[in-house]
Amino acid sequence: MVVSGKKVLIIGAARSGIAAAKFLVEQGAIVALNDQKPIEKWTEDALALKQSGVGLLPGEAPSWLLDQLDLVIVSPGVPATIIPIRYAERAGVEVIGEVELAARYLKGRIVAITGSNGKTTTTSLTGELLRDAGMNVQVGGNIGKPLISMVESSRDDGWTVAELSSFQLETTSTFHPSIAVVLNVTPNHMDRYETFNDYAAAKHRIFMNQTAEDVAVLNADDPTVSSWASGLRARVMNFSVKKELDNGVFLRGRELFYRGQVLLRVDEMKLRGLHNVENVAAAFAAGLAAGADVESMSSTAKRFDPVEHRLEFVAEIEGVRFYNDSKATSVDATLKALEAFAQEPGKIVLICGGRGKKAPYAPLESLVREKVRKLVLIGEDANTIAAELGKCAPFEHGSDMNDAVTRSFKAAEKGDVVLLAPACASFDMFESFEHRGKVFKEVVHRLHR
Repeated sequence: MVVSGKKVLIIGAARSGIAAAKFLVEQGAIVALNDQKPIEKWTEDALALKQSGVGLLPGEAPSWLLDQLDLVIVSPGVPATIIPIRYAERAGVEVIGEVELAARYLKGRIVAITGSNGKTTTTSLTGELLRDAGMNVQVGGNIGKPLISMVESSRDDGWTVAELSSFQLETTSTFHPSIAVVLNVTPNHMDRYETFNDYAAAKHRIFMNQTAEDVAVLNADDPTVSSWASGLRARVMNFSVKKELDNGVFLRGRELFYRGQVLLRVDEMKLRGLHNVENVAAAFAAGLAAGADVESMSSTAKRFDPVEHRLEFVAEIEGVRFYNDSKATSVDATLKALEAFAQEPGKIVLICGGRGKKAPYAPLESLVREKVRKLVLIGEDANTIAAELGKCAPFEHGSDMNDAVTRSFKAAEKGDVVLLAPACASFDMFESFEHRGKVFKEVVHRLHR
């Protein structure tokens, strides 16, 4: 893809937009960066692009600019329905995302991983499995580095392991992973998609350019994902924690198997919860498809630590354990977090709430009624959660994270778990789910002292 001398508009001045701007300037493009935020709210990294000749455009992109464009790069958080994008498409201007841009330059092969839940853990583990097996690997995408910033370090004989969201997949066209993994598809981001089918279709785009030489790794236990197997050109490898498979990684008792061979005992894992057994099974399937050594992968999986903000143990104070699962930004993710503690003797004090995604909280009812001692509700959707789950467990409202943690500690008894698993996005009170988890941990550690 030749962009030298071309006029490119990047919409969205966050991480991926900044990385795309830097790359395109280096390729000789004429670049403008646009964001709805007023310029005084842009990050230092975004503002610094002006020194490289990038035009900075806060607010609405002017129509005179839209008439001159050769290419539009849209950031994942920007809906494809906004006027500048629709205008550009009607004018015949190509509109792509940062992932698609990177795909046109990356060397080597790609393992792409998506799903409603478990993406970061599976992506991180897959990267470790391949790296420890002696392969040249880099990991990025929706986790860590934007893919476009990994082009220079990519190698013809290497692998790029990429976590991808539905938002990122929406704007792909030629993106072609050698191994495509879909962990699960459950209702999420219904504040952005009109129907669940629209959301699922965005996930399905990960397979769009695969051929018979590629591998599609599918969750055989997920009804939506498993239904896709018959329509794919790629060779399908399944994983399951509910049934035995002829061709795939599956759980039998407390052991993961592949073609009669034991890959790993669940009790040897540091990760907790059945959902993490699923993630490990998916990572093994991807590793097997890439040709990684089984013994090496088993050794790596045993020592792999939980990723930050994903069922992360924070502290034990007076017999009460605190866990940070701030990445549980959907109802299904919170359900899996609750299930991870379902067999333990103590109860759970659940800190829940934030900016809702218009998904019902009803799937949590049974476990909340059975396992939760108290709900401590925060954020914009607190009243909605109270209306839907308040009949299942006592609840109270926390004004901020400090108040929520204090109330939770007071409500907990020895042997209980205080769990931050919000089922909501964080943007009503925090910069990101990482920021929310960090604040939670800081408050807990102050309690500790």
